[in-house]
Amino acid sequence: MSSVRRPDHHRPDHRADLRHVLTHLVTPLLMCIGMGLAYLGAFAHPEPHHLPVAVVGSGSQAQVLAQSISDKAHGGLDVRTVGSRAEAVDQLKHQEIFGAYVMDAHASGGGAPAGASGAAAPKDGAAGAKGGAGAGVKDDGGAAVKNDGASTAGAKAAPELVVATAGSDTTATVVQKIFTPVAAQQGTPLKVTDVAPPAEDDPTGQGLFFLMVAISIGSYASVAVIGGAGAVLPIRLRAALAAGTSFVVSILGTLFAGPVFHLVDHGLWGLWSMAWLYSAGILLIGTGLHTFLKRWTTLGVMALFVMLNFTSAGGVFRPELQNGFFASLHAFWNGAGFVEGTRSHVYFDNNGLAGHVWTLVLWLVVGFVMIGVASLAEARRRRAAAAAAQNATAVAAAAVAATVPERRPAHAAGTGDGGKEARAGRSEAAEEAEEAEEEMEETVGV
Repeated sequence: MSSVRRPDHHRPDHRADLRHVLTHLVTPLLMCIGMGLAYLGAFAHPEPHHLPVAVVGSGSQAQVLAQSISDKAHGGLDVRTVGSRAEAVDQLKHQEIFGAYVMDAHASGGGAPAGASGAAAPKDGAAGAKGGAGAGVKDDGGAAVKNDGASTAGAKAAPELVVATAGSDTTATVVQKIFTPVAAQQGTPLKVTDVAPPAEDDPTGQGLFFLMVAISIGSYASVAVIGGAGAVLPIRLRAALAAGTSFVVSILGTLFAGPVFHLVDHGLWGLWSMAWLYSAGILLIGTGLHTFLKRWTTLGVMALFVMLNFTSAGGVFRPELQNGFFASLHAFWNGAGFVEGTRSHVYFDNNGLAGHVWTLVLWLVVGFVMIGVASLAEARRRRAAAAAAQNATAVAAAAVAATVPERRPAHAAGTGDGGKEARAGRSEAAEEAEEAEEEMEETVGV
């Protein structure tokens, strides 16, 4: 008997299936590369870049201290001086600065400049003593300060750092690390005062950022469903579905922020309005892009509304702690508009709110423009398909007329050019349906 084995003709050939799987693995691998570049590029090495802070005081001592801090920062800080603590607090609440160092809280408590004494010097030039003990005037940046040549109270200066952590907890922490050694040179511990604390149930103030993450995922994941399962619908109905979905997503986000997790204890109507603008912009842009990107839509909306969006929103690090690329995106990206707009509305008396709302409105306008462009493109495709169908019908009719005038068998009806067009149409429809299903699976997986 021969020892040669006969080939197994029943063994399946998986080469085509393997190529199909490898082709679709490109999408998650690109997501991995994009997320790595975006997140590590934005968050890996946070350091101050022209971070605005202030030294409270109007005398030469405040000027010298501000210049010294600025020189040591090598461009990391923009240090200014302000005349009073009240003025510094006002700038903090307008987010013009992110920390104010008061050299002597006793001297500045009533709005007096930090360079003034907390107790008036006696007219006879004797040293004022609060506890009965006098103290010589000493300009060492610490225990006592000069007051027109007269000696001051013997109590040590009490340095204070004023911050607004609702604007950014990480920025407040960086500012505190900067000024703690300055206070140590005065020989007293640094007192930190928070003039804009976040909600009690959101101690780090980052709850609003994660609220934006939830709204974003609900929005861009819905794009795959509307664009895939709803591909047979006219673009106007898909746009209506996108608007309706954004309404539901924004309601859910408001419920999370208010009654469920108590991230916000007031201003829920304003928060809902910004959540709807934000969500509607993402859904309309994504729905319009689906006409052109098809199965690559998930990757496209992730690049726009995750990779570039989450990293530039200012929820983890403000732009003053990021590199120039992500800091520049913060000025006009929609995630930054939502996070900063909500902070302004909830914690900073609507200071700067109008600009952030306009950012969200402009992204919504871009969404409507994308829907319009997609509508024109789909109308042109329909006209091209109708012309091709008419041409195929004419070719099939001419082929039938050229043959022997006999009744053709029913099974041969699909052998002409018309039958080829029909089979091609069915194959294309099946392929589009398969791509839509795969796109939704990839989105759910993400």
